[in-house]
Amino acid sequence: MERPKGFFSTLWSFVIFLPIFIGLLILGIIKGVILCPVILIFMLIGNFGIILSLWPFHFYWTYYSILRSRQLGPFVKLLLCICLPTVLILLPVFCFAGSIVGGALYGLLSPIFATFDAIGEGKSDKLYHCFVDGTIDTVSGCFTIIRDFGDVCYHSYSSLMDDLQKKGPEDGKYYEIRLLQLPGALIVGVLGVLLDFPMVSFIALCKSPYMLFKGWHRLFHDLVGREGPFLETICVPFAGLAILLWPLAVAGAVLGSMVSSIFLGAYAAVIVYQESFCYGLRYVAASLAIYDEYSNDILDLPEGSCFPRPQYRKKSEGTSRSASFTRPASSFKKSFSRTISITGPLVDVKPFELLESWFQNCQVHGEKFLSEGLITQEDVEDAKSGKGSRAISTGLPTFCLLQALLRSAKANCAGILLSDNVTEITSTNRPRDAFFDWFLNPFLVIKDQLKAQNLSESEEDYLCKLVLLYGDPVKLKTSYIGQPPETERKRAELDALARRLQGIVKSISRFPTARRNFQNLVNNLSEHLARKNGNGRKKFARSKSAFARIFSQRSVVNGKPSFSHSSDSDSQQVSASREVDVV
Repeated sequence: MERPKGFFSTLWSFVIFLPIFIGLLILGIIKGVILCPVILIFMLIGNFGIILSLWPFHFYWTYYSILRSRQLGPFVKLLLCICLPTVLILLPVFCFAGSIVGGALYGLLSPIFATFDAIGEGKSDKLYHCFVDGTIDTVSGCFTIIRDFGDVCYHSYSSLMDDLQKKGPEDGKYYEIRLLQLPGALIVGVLGVLLDFPMVSFIALCKSPYMLFKGWHRLFHDLVGREGPFLETICVPFAGLAILLWPLAVAGAVLGSMVSSIFLGAYAAVIVYQESFCYGLRYVAASLAIYDEYSNDILDLPEGSCFPRPQYRKKSEGTSRSASFTRPASSFKKSFSRTISITGPLVDVKPFELLESWFQNCQVHGEKFLSEGLITQEDVEDAKSGKGSRAISTGLPTFCLLQALLRSAKANCAGILLSDNVTEITSTNRPRDAFFDWFLNPFLVIKDQLKAQNLSESEEDYLCKLVLLYGDPVKLKTSYIGQPPETERKRAELDALARRLQGIVKSISRFPTARRNFQNLVNNLSEHLARKNGNGRKKFARSKSAFARIFSQRSVVNGKPSFSHSSDSDSQQVSASREVDVV
């Protein structure tokens, strides 16, 4: 949308915008008030029921995994076993409170946002969508959240516990604590919390009026001039809503500062453990200056602090004044800058669409491998029944990821080139989620490593099939995956790349929505296999629920009961010469 020019055009645009915005807001609030109790009840019953049902399993399996872990020393295990009951007892309490808050916010805000989104550009029959959008999809989204929460509580948790049991200590040294340092660390940590919580809360309350009025000033300034967040039509409703909800944002910032002050003060215990008791006391004094300087940078206030900031590390370069917080590019002033505008089209890469596209590529390649015999009907049935098939659970997603990295390396791209050979994910247009912060840089590093390897066609084929079958040692031994590299060094480098890629994919599989997309992938592959065999009515084994698998997979190992995770189960594996643990 073009900016209105002139005072009267700007005033007329504002007069037209205001009643439309208020009407949509009232309609969204009405839908939110109606749906909020329903969503709250569904989410509370679903999430709290999952936690209560899995609580005995979590209690037993956490203790069992800690005691069997080879990464933890005896004193660490003892300390964890002593502190663990408190965490496990508080887990249902936090789940209950989180379900109430999350359900209320989702049930109220989702219809409001959907109502504003209904008048976006390119949508037909906007009046109909204003009333319908945010109703049925909010309810279905609630059940999706409950399903993803259950997957995290069972599958992701089980995968983490399996890694805790099976992974050995790095560099041959397990994690251990120095008991003599604990009393001093505990004393200074408590002292830091007692000092930082009231002082940081006081500083945040004193700066909150400035944040409130400066934010309103900037938002109203952009509203009248139709600049900043009010420039694009689709952003106008949300930016107008930001004006009304800005006091809540300020209150949330104050509460966030109060909560973070607990961890900021408790970090003094870490300083004592790593350095000494005196350095821990210095950190307690310096923590107020750290928060004051950071808040000044965020609010675009003058740099520095009136609080002292003594050195609390033995290495001065880690805490020197020159290493203090610098003004970030996304500071308060620049976040609503009037001089920054978008002159060219940007590719809108949405995280969930990106994940769905990844699994769609998995389906395409999975159907191809079913035809070639690299993935068999037994693998699909095992994946659906809960026994687990590593060729599908980790091998197939890793193969698709490797294809994207190889494609990007050949095209000499700065980022990751998607399967359409047009869209490129870089550090500038990537989704602004912490999830992508964690994994994008490792992907770029591996892409550069593949580019430096300068692989031949036969080596690429070998590496692709290697990552596909790496988690299944039996298939890896019996299947022909191509001619391996001639030199041992090259072979070791490719093996290391395969291990690292599978380790990253295994970490991604623990996040919400990944399990749900994987189950959809397995269902699509089974339907394709049924059509291929000309037996569309053939019934494959249905996936067991998380609760059924808890008891159906119970076994006895060395006289002790154990629970096995479907994706990491070793009961179906036969020892082979090339068995490799994914790290």
